[in-house]
Amino acid sequence: MSHHSATLEWQRSTGDFVYETYDRAHSIDFGPGIRVAGTAARGNIPPDAPHLPGVDPEQSFVASLSACHMLWFLHLACQARWLVDSYTDNANGTLEKRADGKMAMTRVTLRPKVLFGGNSKPDTAAVAALHHQAHEHCFIANSVLTEIRVEPQG
Repeated sequence: MSHHSATLEWQRSTGDFVYETYDRAHSIDFGPGIRVAGTAARGNIPPDAPHLPGVDPEQSFVASLSACHMLWFLHLACQARWLVDSYTDNANGTLEKRADGKMAMTRVTLRPKVLFGGNSKPDTAAVAALHHQAHEHCFIANSVLTEIRVEPQG
C-alpha cells in the first residue's frame, strides 16, 4: 500500500462571490517544486466567469489514465527487452450525461504512438498484447468505471 497526496489551494479574488463571475483559478501542489495551475474547463462555467490558464480536472483525469498506461507499457516493454525510443499519446476524454442524469467522464481514448529502436522490434500483435497488459495493470484504470479505449497509432 502507498499513499499519495496533493494540496489544492483557491482564494477568492473578487469583492463578491457570485456563481456567474467568481474566479475558478487555483493551484495544485504535488510537493517540493511541483506546482500546477488549475482551473475549470471553459465549457463547464458561465461565459462571463474569468478563465485563466490552467489544467482542468477532466484534463487531469485523462492525463492520469494516459500516464499510468504509459508507465506500465514501458515497464512491460523493458521486461520483454524491446527498446522503446519514444512514446506519445494524444489522449481524449468525453464528459457527458449518464443515463442516471449525472455528468461523468464516460469514455477516455488513449492513442499511443510508440517508436521502437534496436534490431529486434515487436510486431503489431505483440504491441497490441503489451497495450492490453498495460491496461490490465494500470492502477488508475482499475479504479474507475469510465470506458477506456486503447487505439495504438502507426
